[in-house]
Amino acid sequence: MLRQISLASVGLTVGSILTIIGFIAYATGNATLNLAGLFYGVPILLGGLALKAAELKPIPFSVPTSPEIVDLRDKQATPTQNQLRKDVTRYRYGQQAHLDESLARIGLSPTDEERPELVSIRETETDCAYTLVMEFNSPFISFSQWQEKQEKIEKFFGPDIKVAIAQPEKDQIELALIKINDRAR
Repeated sequence: MLRQISLASVGLTVGSILTIIGFIAYATGNATLNLAGLFYGVPILLGGLALKAAELKPIPFSVPTSPEIVDLRDKQATPTQNQLRKDVTRYRYGQQAHLDESLARIGLSPTDEERPELVSIRETETDCAYTLVMEFNSPFISFSQWQEKQEKIEKFFGPDIKVAIAQPEKDQIELALIKINDRAR
């Protein structure tokens, strides 16, 4: 739950309240409250503004996750799948885009302007295996370029991950990270 709270908004709210209290205390001649309000309020307010400028909002789920899939996730998900899901569904600070470094290392982000944009995720089941599907808007990187990188993507997000790449619509890419079951080996 705390992952869904914007630290920038908290900083702006608390900083604004303390700063206003400081100004009111100054106007009424309350030196102690004035000092505390302004000395704590202004830096917290400025910190909130700085965080707001560097804030990256959480990626939404395109389809709500069913209880059956949550059970499957709890039993099968790899640490990489769990980390990815948690990272993209919380507020991030100081990054330009979700998975920007990962896409660059894989070779799917030649420039910031051409980088595919993660727009949503969903959790599903593929042949009794937990699957995390990342949905990208990819107008500059073609479906064939994604397919050429499939082996590299599997190695990057592995072990125990099989990758399936689909193109449901023009400029849309679905990257499925499928848990490899022990029975499938």
